Amino acid sequence: MSEATVLYRVEDGLARLTLNRPERLNSFNGEMHEAMAKALKDVQADASVRCLLITGNGRGFCAGQDLADRQVSPGDGAPDLGESLETRYNPMLRTLRALPMPVVCAVNGVAAGAGANIALACDIVLAARSASFLQAFCRLGLVPDSGGTWSLPHLVGMARAKGLALLGDKLSAENAEQWGLIWRCVDDAALADESLNLARHLATQPTQGLALIKRALHASQEQSFDQQLDLERDFQRLAGRSDDYREGVNAFMEKRAPVFSGK
Repeated sequence: MSEATVLYRVEDGLARLTLNRPERLNSFNGEMHEAMAKALKDVQADASVRCLLITGNGRGFCAGQDLADRQVSPGDGAPDLGESLETRYNPMLRTLRALPMPVVCAVNGVAAGAGANIALACDIVLAARSASFLQAFCRLGLVPDSGGTWSLPHLVGMARAKGLALLGDKLSAENAEQWGLIWRCVDDAALADESLNLARHLATQPTQGLALIKRALHASQEQSFDQQLDLERDFQRLAGRSDDYREGVNAFMEKRAPVFSGK
């Protein structure tokens, strides 16, 4: 029996998802897509999960699509790559972005193609100093997918987005941090501990409030200032009714550390 292509476990409110095809730099094939979809459904269905940590096994984070899984031979009909996006990648990215809890990504090695854009769809991205980000699509005559054409201009501006997408140059983790593409670049030996400690911290915080923060920030990129003020009003009303708000105020008044339930 072959080893699972995605490893998944939950402990103390933290779900840990590890891409596990190290011999193929964790590139996606059909089996891995199915495993990833199941893991994300498990995250959605498990009320105990208050943070998700995603990383890769081996020397790479994710090299995107495994081209051997969709090899095109001379004389074959033209493939419908849009179908692959519609049925596999797009549902994955929509689910990741909409999860009602923080999603931390620990990029342990190369993140290329869809793999780079899966990482960028997460809320907080840490990368090992030896890691890199590569929009490899132009090298195959393709368009950045998995949200890349949306994420790149929003994160680094149009000039840098066009350079990354049209040239396909490798971007180091250090430059990715300097450009604002990711949250932090850390030494390779520290990545596992730093990302795990960060994810464990987030799993103890007011989960519903953090989910509302995510939704508000996402909405800000499409709304006017006046619309955003109204949204903040509505979300603050919801947050103020939570048990965690009550606990936060009481802990502050009693000069103690709060114990949030995520409710």
